[in-house]
Amino acid sequence: MHIEKVPEMGFCFGVRRAIDILEKAVREHGRLETLGPVVHNQQVVGRLAGMGIRVVESLADLQGDIIAISSHGAHPKVLEEIEARHLRVIDTTCPIVRSAQMVAKGLAEAGFSVIIFGDAHHPEVEGILGWAGERGMAVVDEQAIAEFDRLPRKLGIISQTTQSPDRFANFAKRLIDLGIAQVSELRLINTICDVTRKRQVAALKLAGTVDLMIVVGGHNSANTQRLAEICSTTGVETHRVEGVGEIEPGWLQGHRRIGVTAGASTPDEVINEVMLALEGLTGDC
Repeated sequence: MHIEKVPEMGFCFGVRRAIDILEKAVREHGRLETLGPVVHNQQVVGRLAGMGIRVVESLADLQGDIIAISSHGAHPKVLEEIEARHLRVIDTTCPIVRSAQMVAKGLAEAGFSVIIFGDAHHPEVEGILGWAGERGMAVVDEQAIAEFDRLPRKLGIISQTTQSPDRFANFAKRLIDLGIAQVSELRLINTICDVTRKRQVAALKLAGTVDLMIVVGGHNSANTQRLAEICSTTGVETHRVEGVGEIEPGWLQGHRRIGVTAGASTPDEVINEVMLALEGLTGDC
């Protein structure tokens, strides 16, 4: 039995940058709070909690006077409230997410209605929607396109940064096919993170050569979910785990080649633990 992992996985630049910023800040201030988890990974959040970094779900829960914005960014109204409270801000917003926010803001200010291909309940998308003001809406289910009565005359289409490029392209094509006669001006801007795209391509390539794929990452991580979905499109059996405790030995039975990939917020030590566990289990199969 052979185990192979994709060439590059684990922390992306944006996640590593966010964690580095918080670790430096907590050394300087002793303790601080983040508005929502800085990244969607329980192991990372737990380690940071041990350093004195507490997660709050709203500004109403804040105990100190320092608030950190997560790597997913924030709604401009949240930033306004933070300023009104005279809080000290530590902004760990991923630069790629910040770019998507500014694209949405620019489109809205130019008179475009902005459709974001993404989960409206994800904190990144909630923030981007805020930057689009009243002109933004988020859609992730392609079936929802058919429910549009009429498209706006000026239409901008962007994406959540962790979406699949293929899914985004198909979504945009269907939207254009549906309403091109109604639209006088169209702007399609690719806001998908290039690192995310490359990792998805690598995972898809590996999934096409193995009998079983294991995707490691937080259960509430959008990019980890996307990796699992992409691997599954090849027809290979795919399982998503947050850590070694979720691996079931029965998964390995009858498989000769096992592939491993991981989300952008998955720590190296968790990936290594999963690899060691799989190597141990393959010896028993």
